[in-house]
Amino acid sequence: MKNKITSVFTMLVLVAGTAGGLVIAGARFPYLTTPANAAETGKTAGKKKKPLFYRNPMNPAITSPVPAKDEMGMDYVPVYADAASAAGPPGTVRINPVMVQDIGVRTGMAMERTMSHDVRAPGRVDFNAENLAVVHAKFKGWAVKVLVAKTGEQVKKGQPLLTIYSPGLVSTEEEYLLALSNARVLEKSSMAEVRRDARMLVAATRKRLELFDIPQPVIRRLEQTGKVKRNLPITSPFKGTVIHVGVEPGRYLTPGTELYKIADLSTVWVDADIYENDLPWVRVGDKAEMRIASRPGSVFRGTIDYVYPYEDGNSHTVRARMVFANKNFMLKPGMFANVTILGGRRLHVLSVPSEAIVRSGIYNRVFIVKGAGFFEPRKVVTGLESGGYTEIIKGLRPHEMVVTSAQFLIDSESSLNEATAKMLEVRGQANGQVKKTGQNSGKMNMKGMKDMPGMKGMKDMPGMKGMKDMPGMKGMKDMPGMKGMKDMPGMKGMKDMPGMKGMKGMKDMPPSSK
Repeated sequence: MKNKITSVFTMLVLVAGTAGGLVIAGARFPYLTTPANAAETGKTAGKKKKPLFYRNPMNPAITSPVPAKDEMGMDYVPVYADAASAAGPPGTVRINPVMVQDIGVRTGMAMERTMSHDVRAPGRVDFNAENLAVVHAKFKGWAVKVLVAKTGEQVKKGQPLLTIYSPGLVSTEEEYLLALSNARVLEKSSMAEVRRDARMLVAATRKRLELFDIPQPVIRRLEQTGKVKRNLPITSPFKGTVIHVGVEPGRYLTPGTELYKIADLSTVWVDADIYENDLPWVRVGDKAEMRIASRPGSVFRGTIDYVYPYEDGNSHTVRARMVFANKNFMLKPGMFANVTILGGRRLHVLSVPSEAIVRSGIYNRVFIVKGAGFFEPRKVVTGLESGGYTEIIKGLRPHEMVVTSAQFLIDSESSLNEATAKMLEVRGQANGQVKKTGQNSGKMNMKGMKDMPGMKGMKDMPGMKGMKDMPGMKGMKDMPGMKGMKDMPGMKGMKDMPGMKGMKGMKDMPPSSK
């Protein structure tokens, strides 16, 4: 019996609490208030600013219509209409000038500057391919005597490297001597055509010797002596260093046999790997400096000769080729080097101090000083960086002031303001939609509430006196389902409960059956 009485009493308290909560909610939520209550709220707002809502101090997306605390016990921050709609675009921050000085806000000016940049990259010394030669014999034969047999030897232009015996070359020499002899005899002929043909034959056979790379001194001696030279020399095409020897005495040689490889080391190439972000600073003709570990303190100076038109897919770098003079042969192909490319100067570049750029990962922005304590966020498109300054391609005008320190504190506040402005915009759109459709006009439909089971006589309960006159309770007796509340299960005999004796409206309830 006691459990039944307890459940009935609990139900009554819940019903009363629901009705009271609806009244309180009408005061808290503007879209649930009655017209009379809304007018009263407007009067109060004229005296004291009323928050639009309260937001979580750590996450502005979490809001509450009433004061609350987060899981860390921090109070929610009230949001007012004037604070959320500061002058300027969304995210504009207004800070007390005293606070601006306390947090150490410093500014810089966007202006046109002259920018230059030194690109540093690892390099490798290599042969100058334009001064590299491979020596081949242009005829078949046998190596007779190898005059230069060691790699690293210095040779001069025209210096004999080896001698070679070739039966085919000997035959060509004999044909040349025969042509010379016939030309001398036919020179006395009275027929001009015969004399011309004899001279043409001499020229043709001499050309064959030249095409076999027979040196001019050897051909002249053949003309002077009239004797065939059995072993003919192969000479060096230019002054340089022998870096490969591929012949030995007695070896049978063909035109495909690589006899020697000779490099002119008076100049060398240096290849440097340039990263993508440094590429805009690298151009053909730029000066470069190089340092090598074997010559500490020495600086070698060269010029960019070529920038390759493709990128290495593994290292994501582009190769730049430089030419360096190699005095005393201190630069040896295969060496590693540290290269500094002196990038060209760029004039009249609009730039700001690099620390003014707030990088979010999606876009870059700066904060513009719009007045005392007013800071406006602005998206910018950035370009090259050099000497502590960043080029601004789009988003700023010359002489605008930007924040260069404490901007991350301002950015945090700006993000909160921007999020608040978006929430207000969404709320405004929702309220406009509600007003347009005519829903939630603020007047509760309490019709038929008196017929709800167990609500009969509720008006005479202690503390409920005059409840019918409370805002939003008008017509509550007509709410559906309030009629016949006395017949609800467990309500029978409620008038006999301790403390309920003498309550008005309870006399009509049936006596309890014991």
